[in-house]
Amino acid sequence: MSLTSNDTFIEGKNKISLKPHHLLGPIGIIVNFYIVTLVFLTISRLMLMIWQSERTLDNAVWPQILLNGLRIDISSVSYLFLIPLLITFVCAFFQSEHKLLRAFLKYWLVGSIALFVFFEAITPTFILEYDLRPNRLFIEYLIYPKEVFSMLFTGYKIEIISCLFIVALSIKALLSFFNRQWTETIAIPRKYLIPVGVTLLLTLVLGARGTLQHRPINPAMMSFSTDHLVNELTLNSFYATAFALKQMQLEMSSSDFYGDMPFDEVIKQVKLSSTTPVDNYVNSALPTQAYHQASYQGKPKNIVILLQESLGARYVGELGGLPLSPSLDKLMREGWNLTNLYATGTRSVRGIEAITTGFLPTTSRSVVKLNKSQNNFFTIASFLKKQNYHTQFIYGGESHFDNMKSFFLGNGFVDIVDLPKFNQVEFEGSWGASDEDLYNQAHDELSQLATQNKPFFSLVFTSSNHSPYEFPDDKIELYDEEKATRNNAAKYADYALGTFFDKAKSSNYWHNTIFLVVADHDSRVGGAELVPIEHFHIPALIIGNNIPVNVDTRLASQIDLAPTLLSLAGVSGNHPMIGHDLTLAVPNDKLRAMMQYDKNYAYITNSNRVFLQPGKSPLVVSTQKISVEKELRLIKQAKAHAILGSKLYNKGLYQ
Repeated sequence: MSLTSNDTFIEGKNKISLKPHHLLGPIGIIVNFYIVTLVFLTISRLMLMIWQSERTLDNAVWPQILLNGLRIDISSVSYLFLIPLLITFVCAFFQSEHKLLRAFLKYWLVGSIALFVFFEAITPTFILEYDLRPNRLFIEYLIYPKEVFSMLFTGYKIEIISCLFIVALSIKALLSFFNRQWTETIAIPRKYLIPVGVTLLLTLVLGARGTLQHRPINPAMMSFSTDHLVNELTLNSFYATAFALKQMQLEMSSSDFYGDMPFDEVIKQVKLSSTTPVDNYVNSALPTQAYHQASYQGKPKNIVILLQESLGARYVGELGGLPLSPSLDKLMREGWNLTNLYATGTRSVRGIEAITTGFLPTTSRSVVKLNKSQNNFFTIASFLKKQNYHTQFIYGGESHFDNMKSFFLGNGFVDIVDLPKFNQVEFEGSWGASDEDLYNQAHDELSQLATQNKPFFSLVFTSSNHSPYEFPDDKIELYDEEKATRNNAAKYADYALGTFFDKAKSSNYWHNTIFLVVADHDSRVGGAELVPIEHFHIPALIIGNNIPVNVDTRLASQIDLAPTLLSLAGVSGNHPMIGHDLTLAVPNDKLRAMMQYDKNYAYITNSNRVFLQPGKSPLVVSTQKISVEKELRLIKQAKAHAILGSKLYNKGLYQ
């Protein structure tokens, strides 16, 4: 066998090309597709970086993004290509016919890259919505195809068509590339096949692991910036989603991300941050359970929570936002306006968790969706039910969404009124009845409950301010020229809220009811911070007969609302909530808010902010110079609050 100037092997009378895929045959096809995938993912990342240039190129972080991104891409592609490489190596060594192998490789390789293309194609839309790559939210939404696909087809037609077109075009190009590249001939001598194959397999194994350290590559290793989106860009979207799925299966506790702390120390720190007297902790078996005396001592009042979908402070004029909320602005001047209150998360179930259970946010899913909290988990509904309250949830969609129905029925809610039970629906969108229809039903329900000889608690959850922003025509003067926008939906939601209070003020339930108007979270949370705190700022208004006008500028959290409502309603008793009763004086040094943003956590006080990140040292940002001792104390407090929820949940102690 000799080598000619035409770059061929001459073996007997046959000439064999030295093209790489001919040298390695089917193995060479895998190598070529591997390279193509890495090139595609790098180009996609570059395009995203250019799109987000204010947060990437200006910060001179693009080399780190590309380098870390390449490592993640190599890991992702190596995982997917290990199986076809192993099968191809075995077939190449033991078989001469490769018809089945060709079909297998074609569909595996083309399908794998198409999967990467799909996830990258949907990434810009996901970033616009959540300021993150697709992650566990993508997976959780797939559980509810009716609501989600209705939303997508209504509000994201162009994005869907574009995505399908890109994927279809990619598949066509990849099939053509495969057919041009395919050959069964392996030109290298058989004695070299084993070392070549083993070398490639070991290379992929090492590439999949991504590092020689004790732990394999993971997002925490690639994080280097205080801008969460910059860190997200180092990933690819298929990897981010797959990693989120793995984490969902494991449901790691906050201690796994921020480091552990002895349970006794956690409880000690939390109690030190509380305003509850030490003597009030009456049950050593349930460490956060304490007796809470209500400020109001009269006949128990009804409680109605009007939970507003995606209504951040930036959409409320009275809080310095856009002029989209004339009704809420007016109501804020008539009641107790909490102007400095923050959500605990970025999803509705996180808001429901904080407002109805007073539970602290964790790195895991909301307790609304976790297995151990589906029964015997504290909610104010279960607490009020024991106080002879009628407990109710009213929702314009289907209450099974996000596991709400199961969680509520298992934890104190006895009455679920959702779309199928509505008396009349004049406008139905992707997420169900319009806010006007919802409030009309709520008014009927509350009017009926007021005729009974017992107090009631109702949670009313809106949805019109959710994409794709569908609401009835001719109800408001549009803020944006195009109808289906976030701003217009927020303005319509405010209009519907105003119509409800017009009825409520002349109703038979108004005189004995405490109303809370509060958002579940802001919309499209984003920003170049570990936790974009300004996007957690939400409106909260307590209003009702005999509720004094009050502009309350104290720093507060969603977890403070439930204890405050119970106090205003005149309901005393033992419960595990650690939130402040805001009817009482709270020392400035104990005012705080906490928020979970994916795997990052923020604990803020009036002058300090503590940020916790997976696998990183805590970051303390202060408006004034503080001592090392105080900084360590703040970190300890933040960490205790960050991991308390996971510990209470895992031990079954939140009752």
